Amino acid sequence: MQREDLRRLLISADESGYAIPAFNYSDIWDLLAIVEAAEEERAPVFIASNPLVAREISIELCGAIGKEVMGKASIPVAHHLDHSSSIELCKSAIDCGYPSVMIDASKYDLSSNINMVREVVEYAHERNVFVEGELGRIKGKSVEGEFVDECYLIDVFDAVTFADTTEADSLAVGIGTAHGLYEGKPEINFRRLAEVNEAVKIPLVLHGGTGIPEEDIKRAISNGINKINIGTIIHCTYMNGMLDELNRLGMNAYTLDVVKPVKEKIKSVVKHWIRVCMANGRV
Repeated sequence: MQREDLRRLLISADESGYAIPAFNYSDIWDLLAIVEAAEEERAPVFIASNPLVAREISIELCGAIGKEVMGKASIPVAHHLDHSSSIELCKSAIDCGYPSVMIDASKYDLSSNINMVREVVEYAHERNVFVEGELGRIKGKSVEGEFVDECYLIDVFDAVTFADTTEADSLAVGIGTAHGLYEGKPEINFRRLAEVNEAVKIPLVLHGGTGIPEEDIKRAISNGINKINIGTIIHCTYMNGMLDELNRLGMNAYTLDVVKPVKEKIKSVVKHWIRVCMANGRV
């Protein structure tokens, strides 16, 4: 999987009216559940490690696992480093075989954001690696910290400047979505999304997928979203499933006896989101 392969996948999604889901994994078990579900649904997917996971497992081991999974999968699978605010971590991921990285410098001013993204883009494109950037802010609390300010909305002029000067391959947009679980219905600014989609030609990414109503997901796709990130529901399903199985099996349960039914629960959630993104049957 190389940069041009990912560009073609996202262009195809845009032209065909669906989005490619990107699922965050925490370890090998939910990663395998994601890929198995995608194979059964015949859907292209991103498997994404956030910086906490990449550092805890090690970027080298994550990269090796990702290469093995991508090589064996019967559908397109792209291993992605999600929400890295570190240029060095992005470069390490590229060196370890990640075909896609996100450099998230959205907490900085536009000039600093552009400079950081350009440095990663120059390194990545020489090695045929895809780069995602971000403008605006994704609300809520996640690996990159907590953001509760109201000044979250992406600016159209900034988006044009960013796309033209960074040569990033995709752009995550701050339009009202949030990491974590929503309190009430998320208020998404679809007008701003449509304006950005009209102004820039690179694929657009929606973060904070968990909890967004299906009709809003489909509306976002119709307004230019080509990739949707889903994380919270994956680790919640994983951990809650583990708790249920441990309570059911009691003390001294064997690892695989616990994990196998939990994998099936994760697969069910992944399949649901693949269908919400209308990515099923695309391979």
